[in-house]
Amino acid sequence: MSVLPHAIRVLIGDDHRIVREGIKQMLRDPSNGQPEIHVMAEAQTGPQVIDEVAARKGNEGLDVVLLDIALPERDGLDVLQQLRRDWPALPVLVISTYPENQYAVRCIRLGAAGYLNKSADPDAMVQAVRQAAAGGIYVTAAAAQALALAVGKGAAGEALSHREHQVFRLLTTGRTVSEIGAQLGLASNTVSTYRARILEKTGTKNDVELALYAERHGRDAVL
Repeated sequence: MSVLPHAIRVLIGDDHRIVREGIKQMLRDPSNGQPEIHVMAEAQTGPQVIDEVAARKGNEGLDVVLLDIALPERDGLDVLQQLRRDWPALPVLVISTYPENQYAVRCIRLGAAGYLNKSADPDAMVQAVRQAAAGGIYVTAAAAQALALAVGKGAAGEALSHREHQVFRLLTTGRTVSEIGAQLGLASNTVSTYRARILEKTGTKNDVELALYAERHGRDAVL
Protein backbone atom coordinates (compact mmCIF):
# COMPACT_ATOMS: atom_id res chain seq x y z
CA MET A 1 0.00 0.00 0.00
CA SER A 2 1.44 3.37 -1.04
CA VAL A 3 1.02 5.95 1.70
CA LEU A 4 1.88 9.61 1.33
CA PRO A 5 4.38 10.97 3.88
CA HIS A 6 1.80 13.28 5.43
CA ALA A 7 -0.97 10.66 5.55
CA ILE A 8 -2.61 9.68 8.82
CA ARG A 9 -2.35 5.92 9.31
CA VAL A 10 -5.40 4.39 11.00
CA LEU A 11 -6.45 1.03 12.43
CA ILE A 12 -10.19 0.36 12.84
CA GLY A 13 -11.26 -2.02 15.60
CA ASP A 14 -14.95 -2.94 15.22
CA ASP A 15 -16.66 -6.33 14.98
CA HIS A 16 -19.17 -5.26 12.30
CA ARG A 17 -17.86 -5.20 8.75
CA ILE A 18 -20.57 -2.80 7.58
CA VAL A 19 -19.48 -0.33 10.26
CA ARG A 20 -15.82 -0.62 9.25
CA GLU A 21 -16.74 -0.09 5.61
CA GLY A 22 -18.83 2.95 6.53
CA ILE A 23 -15.98 4.47 8.52
CA LYS A 24 -13.54 3.86 5.67
CA GLN A 25 -15.93 5.58 3.29
CA MET A 26 -16.17 8.62 5.57
CA LEU A 27 -12.42 8.83 6.02
CA ARG A 28 -11.64 8.65 2.33
CA ASP A 29 -13.92 11.58 1.46
CA PRO A 30 -11.55 14.17 -0.05
CA SER A 31 -14.16 16.92 -0.36
CA ASN A 32 -12.82 18.92 2.59
CA GLY A 33 -9.29 19.09 1.14
CA GLN A 34 -7.68 17.60 4.24
CA PRO A 35 -4.59 15.34 4.04
CA GLU A 36 -5.41 11.77 3.19
CA ILE A 37 -6.27 9.24 5.88
CA HIS A 38 -5.22 5.67 5.16
CA VAL A 39 -6.81 2.68 6.89
CA MET A 40 -3.78 0.43 7.37
CA ALA A 41 -5.51 -2.41 9.22
CA GLU A 42 -8.80 -3.69 10.61
CA ALA A 43 -9.63 -5.89 13.59
CA GLN A 44 -12.85 -7.61 14.67
CA THR A 45 -12.03 -8.56 18.28
CA GLY A 46 -10.20 -7.08 21.23
CA PRO A 47 -7.21 -9.47 20.95
CA GLN A 48 -6.97 -8.79 17.21
CA VAL A 49 -6.66 -5.06 17.89
CA ILE A 50 -3.73 -5.71 20.23
CA ASP A 51 -2.10 -8.06 17.70
CA GLU A 52 -2.50 -5.62 14.80
CA VAL A 53 -1.05 -2.73 16.82
CA ALA A 54 1.86 -4.91 17.98
CA ALA A 55 2.55 -6.04 14.42
CA ARG A 56 2.96 -2.37 13.43
CA LYS A 57 5.01 -1.51 16.54
CA GLY A 58 2.43 0.88 17.88
CA ASN A 59 2.96 4.48 16.87
CA GLU A 60 5.82 3.53 14.52
CA GLY A 61 3.31 2.17 12.02
CA LEU A 62 0.08 3.84 13.12
CA ASP A 63 -1.07 7.33 13.96
CA VAL A 64 -4.55 6.64 15.38
CA VAL A 65 -6.58 3.64 16.53
CA LEU A 66 -10.36 3.84 16.13
CA LEU A 67 -11.69 1.54 18.82
CA ASP A 68 -15.21 0.28 19.50
CA ILE A 69 -16.23 -0.40 23.11
CA ALA A 70 -18.36 -3.51 22.50
CA LEU A 71 -15.71 -5.82 21.04
CA PRO A 72 -15.95 -9.63 21.22
CA GLU A 73 -13.56 -11.65 23.38
CA ARG A 74 -12.15 -8.61 25.15
CA ASP A 75 -13.88 -5.41 26.23
CA GLY A 76 -12.83 -2.31 24.32
CA LEU A 77 -12.09 -0.46 27.55
CA ASP A 78 -9.67 -3.22 28.57
CA VAL A 79 -8.03 -2.93 25.16
CA LEU A 80 -7.81 0.84 25.57
CA GLN A 81 -5.98 0.44 28.87
CA GLN A 82 -3.46 -2.01 27.42
CA LEU A 83 -2.82 0.19 24.39
CA ARG A 84 -2.21 3.18 26.64
CA ARG A 85 0.10 1.11 28.81
CA ASP A 86 2.10 -0.55 26.00
CA TRP A 87 2.10 2.28 23.43
CA PRO A 88 1.39 5.52 25.32
CA ALA A 89 2.31 7.66 22.29
CA LEU A 90 -0.38 6.06 20.12
CA PRO A 91 -3.69 7.99 20.23
CA VAL A 92 -6.85 5.91 20.66
CA LEU A 93 -10.13 7.42 19.54
CA VAL A 94 -13.13 5.54 20.95
CA ILE A 95 -16.13 5.10 18.65
CA SER A 96 -19.42 3.74 19.92
CA THR A 97 -23.19 3.72 19.62
CA TYR A 98 -23.49 4.61 23.31
CA PRO A 99 -24.36 8.25 24.09
CA GLU A 100 -21.53 10.53 25.24
CA ASN A 101 -23.06 10.98 28.67
CA GLN A 102 -22.63 7.25 29.33
CA TYR A 103 -19.04 6.57 28.28
CA ALA A 104 -17.16 9.67 27.12
CA VAL A 105 -15.92 10.62 30.57
CA ARG A 106 -14.73 7.12 31.45
CA CYS A 107 -12.94 6.68 28.12
CA ILE A 108 -11.13 10.00 28.38
CA ARG A 109 -10.14 9.28 31.95
CA LEU A 110 -8.70 5.96 30.77
CA GLY A 111 -6.56 7.84 28.27
CA ALA A 112 -8.62 7.99 25.08
CA ALA A 113 -7.91 10.82 22.66
CA GLY A 114 -11.62 11.41 22.32
CA TYR A 115 -15.03 9.82 22.05
CA LEU A 116 -17.18 9.82 18.94
CA ASN A 117 -20.61 8.37 18.26
CA LYS A 118 -20.76 6.15 15.16
CA SER A 119 -23.63 8.25 13.86
CA ALA A 120 -21.34 11.27 13.52
CA ASP A 121 -21.13 12.89 10.12
CA PRO A 122 -18.02 12.46 7.92
CA ASP A 123 -16.64 15.92 8.71
CA ALA A 124 -16.75 15.19 12.45
CA MET A 125 -15.08 11.81 11.93
CA VAL A 126 -12.26 13.34 9.88
CA GLN A 127 -11.84 16.17 12.36
CA ALA A 128 -11.67 13.74 15.28
CA VAL A 129 -9.03 11.59 13.57
CA ARG A 130 -6.94 14.61 12.61
CA GLN A 131 -7.16 16.10 16.09
CA ALA A 132 -6.20 12.81 17.75
CA ALA A 133 -3.29 12.29 15.33
CA ALA A 134 -2.04 15.79 16.16
CA GLY A 135 -1.92 14.94 19.86
CA GLY A 136 -5.16 16.62 20.87
CA ILE A 137 -8.38 15.35 22.41
CA TYR A 138 -11.60 15.44 20.42
CA VAL A 139 -14.61 16.29 22.56
CA THR A 140 -18.16 16.92 21.34
CA ALA A 141 -20.43 19.40 23.09
CA ALA A 142 -22.27 16.54 24.80
CA ALA A 143 -19.02 14.98 25.97
CA ALA A 144 -17.77 18.33 27.25
CA GLN A 145 -20.94 18.72 29.30
CA ALA A 146 -20.53 15.21 30.71
CA LEU A 147 -16.93 16.01 31.65
CA ALA A 148 -18.00 19.22 33.36
CA LEU A 149 -20.65 17.36 35.37
CA ALA A 150 -18.11 14.69 36.35
CA VAL A 151 -15.67 17.33 37.59
CA GLY A 152 -18.49 18.89 39.56
CA LYS A 153 -19.16 15.60 41.31
CA GLY A 154 -15.59 15.53 42.61
CA ALA A 155 -14.31 12.47 44.44
CA ALA A 156 -17.72 10.80 44.43
CA GLY A 157 -17.18 10.18 40.75
CA GLU A 158 -14.42 7.66 41.52
CA ALA A 159 -16.70 5.23 43.33
CA LEU A 160 -16.38 2.27 40.94
CA SER A 161 -13.16 0.73 39.70
CA HIS A 162 -12.83 -0.13 36.02
CA ARG A 163 -13.72 -3.79 36.62
CA GLU A 164 -16.62 -2.84 38.87
CA HIS A 165 -17.94 -0.56 36.16
CA GLN A 166 -17.77 -3.39 33.62
CA VAL A 167 -19.82 -5.60 35.93
CA PHE A 168 -22.19 -2.71 36.70
CA ARG A 169 -22.84 -2.13 33.01
CA LEU A 170 -23.53 -5.82 32.34
CA LEU A 171 -25.75 -6.23 35.40
CA THR A 172 -27.91 -3.32 34.27
CA THR A 173 -28.42 -4.97 30.88
CA GLY A 174 -29.88 -8.06 32.55
CA ARG A 175 -26.86 -10.37 32.45
CA THR A 176 -26.60 -13.02 35.17
CA VAL A 177 -23.56 -13.47 37.38
CA SER A 178 -22.53 -16.59 35.45
CA GLU A 179 -22.97 -14.85 32.08
CA ILE A 180 -20.88 -11.91 33.24
CA GLY A 181 -18.21 -14.28 34.53
CA ALA A 182 -18.04 -16.04 31.18
CA GLN A 183 -17.80 -12.77 29.25
CA LEU A 184 -15.15 -11.21 31.46
CA GLY A 185 -13.23 -14.39 32.20
CA LEU A 186 -13.97 -14.24 35.93
CA ALA A 187 -15.17 -16.85 38.42
CA SER A 188 -18.82 -16.48 39.44
CA ASN A 189 -17.91 -15.85 43.08
CA THR A 190 -15.57 -13.04 41.97
CA VAL A 191 -18.40 -11.44 40.00
CA SER A 192 -20.65 -11.81 43.04
CA THR A 193 -18.06 -9.96 45.11
CA TYR A 194 -17.96 -7.14 42.58
CA ARG A 195 -21.77 -7.08 42.55
CA ALA A 196 -21.88 -6.68 46.34
CA ARG A 197 -19.41 -3.78 46.18
CA ILE A 198 -21.44 -2.13 43.42
CA LEU A 199 -24.68 -2.39 45.37
CA GLU A 200 -22.98 -0.87 48.41
CA LYS A 201 -21.39 1.99 46.46
CA THR A 202 -24.59 2.87 44.60
CA GLY A 203 -26.78 2.51 47.67
CA THR A 204 -29.01 -0.08 45.98
CA LYS A 205 -30.27 -3.39 47.37
CA ASN A 206 -30.73 -5.60 44.31
CA ASP A 207 -30.43 -5.77 40.52
CA VAL A 208 -33.83 -4.15 39.98
CA GLU A 209 -32.87 -1.09 42.03
CA LEU A 210 -29.51 -1.05 40.27
CA ALA A 211 -31.24 -0.98 36.87
CA LEU A 212 -33.46 1.88 38.03
CA TYR A 213 -30.35 3.69 39.30
CA ALA A 214 -28.77 3.31 35.86
CA GLU A 215 -31.90 4.66 34.18
CA ARG A 216 -31.95 7.70 36.44
CA HIS A 217 -28.26 8.53 36.35
CA GLY A 218 -26.92 6.90 33.17
CA ARG A 219 -24.64 3.88 33.06
CA ASP A 220 -21.56 6.08 33.42
CA ALA A 221 -22.92 7.91 36.44
CA VAL A 222 -20.58 6.17 38.90
CA LEU A 223 -17.17 6.61 37.38
